[in-house]
Amino acid sequence: MLQEFKDFAMRGNVVDMAVGIIIGGAFGKIVSSFVNDVIMPPIGLLMGNVDFGSLFINLGDTAYATLAAAEEAGAPVIKYGAFINTVLDFVIVAFAIFMAIRTMNRLKREEEEAPAAPPEPSAEEKLLTEIRDALKSR
Repeated sequence: MLQEFKDFAMRGNVVDMAVGIIIGGAFGKIVSSFVNDVIMPPIGLLMGNVDFGSLFINLGDTAYATLAAAEEAGAPVIKYGAFINTVLDFVIVAFAIFMAIRTMNRLKREEEEAPAAPPEPSAEEKLLTEIRDALKSR
């Protein structure tokens, strides 16, 4: 059973998938930082100094000035600002994956469309060609 597991784990597809998952996780962190630290601040500035990460709907009876205060008190809240950030993360990751797959498909199509080199004539055809050329030159 241990040998079976080793054979399974060392197959090319499993290793490729593991590398993809690790790179995908790192890429997700980069995109999250890009959305939270680069995209959302200018959008918030354009919308009147809104910090999307702190937008929330309080479901409790007591009013709270900030999301941190509501969370500290244990109040039920809907964090729709964090949801907006997560949706933007997803859209950017999905677009990046779409572009990568689109490029790979385009490259694969170009490989398929490239005509194969014509096969080299057989020894018999070469001999017949030489005979023909010799007869033409007489």
